[in-house]
Amino acid sequence: MKKNLLIEIAGWYGALAILAAYFLGSFGVLAPTGLAYQLLNLTGAVGIIVVAAYKKVYQSVALNVVWGIIAVVAIVQLFV
Repeated sequence: MKKNLLIEIAGWYGALAILAAYFLGSFGVLAPTGLAYQLLNLTGAVGIIVVAAYKKVYQSVALNVVWGIIAVVAIVQLFV
């Protein structure tokens, strides 16, 4: 029961983090090239990967793996 709750929380966090990044980037609150924006995308993707993998929704897992990779590459570029 506790494991299921943690997985659901991860999924909801993921969805909210990605939506927050999109909202804040769209309205100029966060720069889409900034660290906070990319961290929201990365952690959001991880949260959705957790819940999607648990529920065996592999299309969503694949999409969010790519989403997360894009965020990681963007974060690395910020520091090189």
